Amino acid sequence: MKRLVLDSGTCPQYVPSLAYDSPMAGDFRPPTGHVFRVARARGPVWYAKYRLPDGRQVQKKLGPAWTDRGRPPAGFVTKRLAEDWLRSILDEARRGTLSGMVRTGATFADAAAEYLRYIEQDRGRKPSTLRGYRSAIGAHLLPAFGAMPVEAVTTQEIERWLAGFAGSARTRNKLLIQLHGILRRARKVYGLSGNAAAEVEKFPQRPSGEIDVFSPEEVWALVRAAASEQDAAMFLTAAFTGLRMGELLALRWRDVDFAAQDDPGPCQLLRRTADHAQVRQGAGSADGAGRGLGARAARPPRALGRRRRPGLRRRRR
Repeated sequence: MKRLVLDSGTCPQYVPSLAYDSPMAGDFRPPTGHVFRVARARGPVWYAKYRLPDGRQVQKKLGPAWTDRGRPPAGFVTKRLAEDWLRSILDEARRGTLSGMVRTGATFADAAAEYLRYIEQDRGRKPSTLRGYRSAIGAHLLPAFGAMPVEAVTTQEIERWLAGFAGSARTRNKLLIQLHGILRRARKVYGLSGNAAAEVEKFPQRPSGEIDVFSPEEVWALVRAAASEQDAAMFLTAAFTGLRMGELLALRWRDVDFAAQDDPGPCQLLRRTADHAQVRQGAGSADGAGRGLGARAARPPRALGRRRRPGLRRRRR
């Protein structure tokens, strides 16, 4: 069965259609509607008119009428196509999934603010994560959707906006994830009937390829060429423990288990977070062959075993 696809940029937001006799409890009134053709100066045009369960009436222009035989060209509408379109609208209205049927009284900007509050206070996201979300939402999502009623942010609106967005596929996918989170939260808080972002397909991303990592010999060459012993210790620790930059900068003497330095097992490093301390333990072969930067040594580097070595100054918090 053909499905009529309308350009929402040239048509009103809502439209009418056929009637249903579905016995529903309470004050729910089944949606009803019909299609009709109007003669215009440039030719006949099909319209649809329907009544929503909340009593609102909607009239929508479907497109120029196709009166010749054969398949209609793109953009033209036959009576059957008009009725099929109306029937699908009434089905969605009856199920409560028709976009815009629920009036939330909130804008997308309200929903975005609630989402940011939720991930900060209820979910406890890190400040760095919150800064990234606020930056992306303020720079991209609010200019595009901020003043719109949150129920008016449809799948078609999102796809149209993404089609004109100049960013990379990775950036568009990240914004789509944030849109999904905002609308998912809005379903719980404002009673949206659905999540329009869930129907938008992600953009394919090209893999970045294999990472060119340092061999163990190259790591030691980097250590020997370091400007200071402290830099050398940092390079060595990063290469053979797998610690990230933030963990390296936060590393303190008390985080190193020096009791394990004479043990043939791996050196233990504690990574402290706001909520818990997680033990990161070195693993792998001593030579780290084939693993390069990020490989973990079976024995702690010598620099870590010398607590008062001049090049490793103790930093105050």
